[in-house]
Amino acid sequence: QVQLVESGGGLVQPGGSLRLSCAVSGSIFGYSVMGWYRQATGKEREWVADITSIGNIVYADSVKGRFTVSRDNAKNTVFLQMNSLKPEDTAIYYCSLTRGASNFWGQGTQVTVSS
Repeated sequence: QVQLVESGGGLVQPGGSLRLSCAVSGSIFGYSVMGWYRQATGKEREWVADITSIGNIVYADSVKGRFTVSRDNAKNTVFLQMNSLKPEDTAIYYCSLTRGASNFWGQGTQVTVSS
């Protein structure tokens, strides 16, 4: 059974930073593409970033230069460092794991950017 658990969300002022974590149970983490997505209230889920098993990374244009994704394969954990946060970054952030045709999601963590 694969489980993903996000943590690190919270309330932060504009311009601030947060670091999200996603811990994965199961033995397939090291062979999987890990992704971060977000969903703001009343909007569709939006892709944020991906990191492959060998560390290739792509970002959505909306976060490029502000967010950094990384992974620790020894700890089965993926991270999202978010800097220069804006009110429009407010959303529930989800991590996902994809391996072949299989896809798993975490329960999400709320990020609120407000003064």
